[in-house]
Amino acid sequence: QVQVVESGGGLVQAGGSLRLSCVASGRTFSGYAMGWFRQAPGIEREFVAAVRWYDANTYYRDSVQGRFSISRDRATNTVFLQMDRLKPEDSATYYCGVKAHLDSGSIWSRAAYGDWGQGTQVTVDS
Repeated sequence: QVQVVESGGGLVQAGGSLRLSCVASGRTFSGYAMGWFRQAPGIEREFVAAVRWYDANTYYRDSVQGRFSISRDRATNTVFLQMDRLKPEDSATYYCGVKAHLDSGSIWSRAAYGDWGQGTQVTVDS
């Protein structure tokens, strides 16, 4: 079992920045990728960004491209999501997930991720 813990959420004014962190621990971590998803009330959880573990290749949804940056620290099994120029529509609970294997599904798909954290709330005030 892998434990996943997110942190770094909060309340920020539109145009501001936040940095989310996600630490994976437990059994020897050997995931294929880690990703951030978000869920606002009444809306399905949606893909935000992901990073492939072995080569740090990154993936972003169109609406955050150029504003958000995902990175990983292999030494500490930590993934970061730097969020700049935040907009009110970015408000949501942000979840970190672990995609264990290449063949577990598309890196863009929630179904491909097996272990999830409890989420961290991001609120962007206009």
